[in-house]
Amino acid sequence: MLETRAANHVILDAAYRDASKNTFYPLHSVRSPGPPVFRSQLARDLGCLLDVDETVTAWSCLAFGVHLEDRVHVVEFMVDHVDGTREFLDTAEFFGDPEVTETLACMKRRHRFVTVAEIRSGHRLENAKDLLRYARHRTPLNDRVRLMAVLDEAGAITVADTFGLFREKAPLAAISWMALHRFIMIDLDDELIGPNTLIRRTEVTR
Repeated sequence: MLETRAANHVILDAAYRDASKNTFYPLHSVRSPGPPVFRSQLARDLGCLLDVDETVTAWSCLAFGVHLEDRVHVVEFMVDHVDGTREFLDTAEFFGDPEVTETLACMKRRHRFVTVAEIRSGHRLENAKDLLRYARHRTPLNDRVRLMAVLDEAGAITVADTFGLFREKAPLAAISWMALHRFIMIDLDDELIGPNTLIRRTEVTR
C-alpha cells in the first residue's frame, strides 16, 4: 500500500530531535500547536510567513515523512488551511527534489517546494518578523476593546493614530499581537510597517 511509504514515528522523532538543537529567530510562533523546530534559517523564515498567512489555520514542523528509493525524506511543514485542505511544504534554494513531490502525489497529498526567492522577496518577511517579536505580548482586554471601538467608528486608522489609545501595553506590541491573532489587518506587502500603515478590522475568522 502507498500509505506504508510514510515514515514511522522513530524517524520523525529523530528528525525533530536533531532540528531542536538549532536556534533560529524569531523564537515564537502563533499557528504552530507545538514548539516549532527548524532545520535551517530558510525554513524558519517560511514559518514566519505561514504565521501571517490569512489562509492558514495551523502548521506543524517535521510531522510527516516518506520513504524514497534510497532515503527517508521528512517534510518540513504540514499546513492546514481555512478551506479544510492540507498541504506539505519544503524549502529549497532554487529547485526541489521532484521525487519527493511525485511520491507524495501518489499518496494523494499536496506537496511543493518554496524557494528562497519566494520566501525573501518584498517586505512581507521582514514585517512578519517584526510582528513575531511580540507574539507573547498579549494585548489586554481594555486596550483591545478601545482599538476595536475606534475601528468600528472610523473603519481604518494609521499606526500613528493608535498611540494615544493604549493604556496598558506599548502601542506596537499591542498592535502586533492583535495582528498576529487576527483581530486586525495590516498590509504587510507594500512597505515596511510605519506610522502611516493602515489598520483595519480583520475579515478572516480567527
